[in-house]
Amino acid sequence: MTETRLSTHAAKERAYHDRRMTHADFDLAPFTIAWEVTRACAFACKHCRADAQHQRDPNELTTEEGYRLIDRLVEFGSPILIFTGGDPMMRRDLFDLIAYAAKKGLRCSLTPTATALPTIERLAHAKEAGIRRIALSLDAPTPDTHDEFRQVSGSWERTMRILHNAREVGPSVQVNTTVSTFNVDQLPDMVPFIQEVDAVQWSVFFLVPTGRAQARYMISAQKHEEVFNWLYDLSDQAPFDIKATAAPMYRRVAIQRKKAVSTDDHPITFQGAGFQYADGLHRPTKGVNDGNGFLFISHLGQVMPSGFLPIDCGNVRDQDIVDVYRNHPVFKDLRNYEKLRGKCGICDYRDVCGGQRGRAYGVTGDYMETDPACVYEPGKIQ
Repeated sequence: MTETRLSTHAAKERAYHDRRMTHADFDLAPFTIAWEVTRACAFACKHCRADAQHQRDPNELTTEEGYRLIDRLVEFGSPILIFTGGDPMMRRDLFDLIAYAAKKGLRCSLTPTATALPTIERLAHAKEAGIRRIALSLDAPTPDTHDEFRQVSGSWERTMRILHNAREVGPSVQVNTTVSTFNVDQLPDMVPFIQEVDAVQWSVFFLVPTGRAQARYMISAQKHEEVFNWLYDLSDQAPFDIKATAAPMYRRVAIQRKKAVSTDDHPITFQGAGFQYADGLHRPTKGVNDGNGFLFISHLGQVMPSGFLPIDCGNVRDQDIVDVYRNHPVFKDLRNYEKLRGKCGICDYRDVCGGQRGRAYGVTGDYMETDPACVYEPGKIQ
């Protein structure tokens, strides 16, 4: 009888914990965590938010510190943990860290750089360790533009080869593309290459001026709007999912487009951002934003709202990352959209968008200011 009561109590406690860790409750837990396990990278990309370096920093988190960090991340439930960099493949203990995180129940993905390191054998090792998805950056449909952007000759061909190898090995494949003035007019020509590697998702990043990325590389607000609408049209027919990254305004465009075709017989209902994609990692309907469903850990253990909003809010070496995410004033500000300033603060789509906080910070110096990449004017007939 006592054992039954204890088991029932334990089950209730676990159910309560699971409810607290729901994807929608971003006050308590992020949906996605990016861990920059190293800043070392052989590339020198023009848009690199990390301003990567060629050698590993001797002050990177050690293997044991990485294990302790993972132990604390489990308190958030089972968020997605992205092993990123720099080039994560430059850490010799990478597969040990992945295996430890996967064993703890974290959903692991990997973003290697297209060097000679991600051999088919290492990709298979990553899968065995627990990687569910491998994402590589492909920024143009031609080698010339991509290689110029990445500052490494031959990187386009190597990227395509690694994507094909990853597909053969077995984890789902994702293609990342950073939209900038260098490639915005070539985006339609990217589609066949996303299909060629059987990517389950095309993650379209919209440039945020941080690190080596400069504001002059950003496309205009009007061009953002045009790309959003093009992506929405593409999403109706593409065999892969499309995710607009660092562009929560896309959720506003999707809602506007869906409202335009809704009828009394076929009404549109919205949950959170209004839509979600079945991409295999069960993304939430509520929109993820810097510090609001997203958490970043630097190679030195610094805790930040995201790699695009590099405000140091503490260090995992001497502070509890769970407490920092839940209670640090910067994180709490970022989750309180009533504190947004400018037109973001009065926008009728504020709660499903919120503007990209890193871009606001990079351009204005104020992470609560208006996202300059948004063309929408609240209160005006569009």
